[in-house]
Amino acid sequence: MTQVHCSALLFDMDGVLIDSTPAVARVWHRWAIGHGFNPEEVEDLEGVVPLPGTLDLLASLPENRWTIVTSSSRRLAEVRLRAAGLPIPVRLITSSDVTHGKPHPEPYLKAAQLLDFPATDCIVVEDAPAGIQSGKAAGTRVVAFTTTSPASALRQAGADWILHNCADIGRISSEGSLTLTLADLHDPMLT
Repeated sequence: MTQVHCSALLFDMDGVLIDSTPAVARVWHRWAIGHGFNPEEVEDLEGVVPLPGTLDLLASLPENRWTIVTSSSRRLAEVRLRAAGLPIPVRLITSSDVTHGKPHPEPYLKAAQLLDFPATDCIVVEDAPAGIQSGKAAGTRVVAFTTTSPASALRQAGADWILHNCADIGRISSEGSLTLTLADLHDPMLT
């Protein structure tokens, strides 16, 4: 177990907090076969579920100490979070809130600013190399999950810690800063 301190957690959404793979695959399949993108497909929520440990971790965090940074639209993010039974943070960064998406640092810099903490005091939680690169470019430390990418790709992108999912993160306290324990199963420094 590794113990870390931070001011806030900045979570990616898909692949970190929720598994929306079945819905995403259906939407892209429909588009790929020539039907075009139908905005009503945002309502396709079958199979959108929270990933292990997500509900417990979010419930343990003070609401002013975490947010979500997603490349999806605000509408899609809110629909998927509701479908998964997850809270929608008061402060949320979506594709419409940034000029430059991931791997540019802007999404995570804006999220840290929104929570009123320096990015260097935040930890990003990601599952994709572009998101890891975005967090690192913003000056954060990054926890990466092996939910959608292999550990080798996460390590190459610069992840500080590699875990399975939110179930591998425990909160000890939030006095002053957040104190977390990480069940670092894939320590990039050891493998």
